[in-house]
Amino acid sequence: MSAILSSFAVSTIKDTIVALSTPPGRSGIGVVRLSGTRALEISQLLVRDEVFALEPNHATLKKLYDPATGKVLDHALLTYFKSPHSFTGEDVVEFSCHGSPVLLRYLIDIILSFDSRLAGPGEFTLRALRNGRLNLSQAEAIRDLINAQTKAAAQQATRQLGGELSALLQPIKDGLLNTIVPLESSLEFVEDDLPEVSIKEISATLFSLINRIEEIASTFQTGRLLREGLKATLVGRPNVGKSSVFNKLIASDRAIITDIPGTTRDSLSEMLTIEGVAILLTDTAGLRVSADVIENLGVERTKRAIADADLIILVIDGSQPLMPEDIDIFKDISSGPHLIAVNKNDLEGFRLDALALRENKYNEARAIVSISAKSGAGFDDLRSAIMKPFNVWDASDNGLFITNARHFDLLQRTQLALRSSADLLEARASEELVLVGLYDALRFLGEITGETTTDDILSQIFATFCIGK
Repeated sequence: MSAILSSFAVSTIKDTIVALSTPPGRSGIGVVRLSGTRALEISQLLVRDEVFALEPNHATLKKLYDPATGKVLDHALLTYFKSPHSFTGEDVVEFSCHGSPVLLRYLIDIILSFDSRLAGPGEFTLRALRNGRLNLSQAEAIRDLINAQTKAAAQQATRQLGGELSALLQPIKDGLLNTIVPLESSLEFVEDDLPEVSIKEISATLFSLINRIEEIASTFQTGRLLREGLKATLVGRPNVGKSSVFNKLIASDRAIITDIPGTTRDSLSEMLTIEGVAILLTDTAGLRVSADVIENLGVERTKRAIADADLIILVIDGSQPLMPEDIDIFKDISSGPHLIAVNKNDLEGFRLDALALRENKYNEARAIVSISAKSGAGFDDLRSAIMKPFNVWDASDNGLFITNARHFDLLQRTQLALRSSADLLEARASEELVLVGLYDALRFLGEITGETTTDDILSQIFATFCIGK
C-alpha cells in the first residue's frame, strides 16, 4: 500500500488500474473496472473499432476481441464515466461481461498486458479520496456498507456515505476556528491581556463544543453494535435444552437434539438479527466433568466461547430442581453481562427455581426469563432481554451513530484537547498554551474526514478494503 500511496505524491497519476469489482465465482454478470488515463485507449484495443466513441454515462454493447487469436472473446456492455465526473475522478470504463471466472480472469490478464496494473485493496476508493470525490469518513462508509450484516447497519453506512458525519462535525470545526481567531489576534498585541468578557465567551464556547462532542461520541456503544454485532453464548449443564433454544432463536434445525446428555460435543455458531443488531449466537457443549475425551474437548471450547462472548445466556431446566452444577456455572459467569433462560415451562411441575440464585452472595442475574423451546413461549421476552444490557438502537430514532472505533478515539482525543485548553484559559495561561489544545482538536477532527490524515494511517485504513472497490 505504501507504493500505492506514494504514487499520489505526483500531481498526475499516470498508471491505469484494473480489478474485478464483482465477487469471485460464477454469476450471470461479472464487472471488470478500469480507471486511469489509458482507460479509453485500452478499451479501444479490446473493441477494435476504428472509430471508437463511448458516450459518457451510457452503456454500449460491444464485442471484445482476444488479441492473441483475433476471435471474439465475449459480448459485453461497456459503460464510460468521463473524468472528473466518475467515482475515482479519472476516466473509468466498466466491462459488464458474462460471469465466467475463466473469462473474467483472462480479460483482466489481457488488460494487464496493455500497460496497466492490478488495483490494490480499496485503490479505486483511495483515488476518489485523493481526487476530492469524497472524504475519508465517506470512503470508510463504502467499506462499512459492503460489509453490513443488517438493514440498520446498511442505513448507518449509507448516511455516513451521504456526508452526514462531515456535516455533523463542520459546526464544531467552525466554532473552533472562531475561537482560535481572537486568541491568535491577541498575540499581535502582547502588551494587552484578553478582556474578562472575551475569556468568559471563549470558555463558554469551549464547553459548548465539549458537550456537543461528548453527545456525538456517546452514540458509539450503539453504533459499534450496529456495525460489528455482538457475540452471545448459550451455556448450561447437559440436557437442559441449550440446542433446542439455539434452534428456536435461529429458526432452523441447525443443532442435533436428543434426550441423551452430552449430545453437543462441539460449539456451533449462527448469525441472527434482533432489533437491527447482528448477533453471533453460539451453542456449546454442556458443562460437566466427564471421562469422555471428546466431550472434554467440547467443554474446553465452551470455556473459550464464554471468554469471547459479549453476553452469556445460562439455560436451566425448569422441570427439575436447581442443581449444584447450575449454581457453579452461574458463579463463573455472574461477573459479566448475562441472563438466565429457564426452559421447559410447557412441562407439568415447571418451577422458576432460578430465583434461588438471587439469594446467594453472587451478583444478580440481569434477567430471568421463563421459556419453552418446544412451544416457543417466552422467546419474545428472551430476545428483548438479550438486547436490554446494550441500550440498543431504537428503530424509530433517525439519528446518525458513530460506528467506527477510529472516529470514536479521535472524538475522545478532541475532548481531552479542548478540556486542556479550557483549564488553561481558566487558569489565565498564555494564549500560546491555550492555542495548542485548540489546534490539536482541529487536527483530530480533520483526521476523521481526512484533511489531516497521514499516508501511514491511510495505508492501514485502505488495507481493510476489498480488491475492486
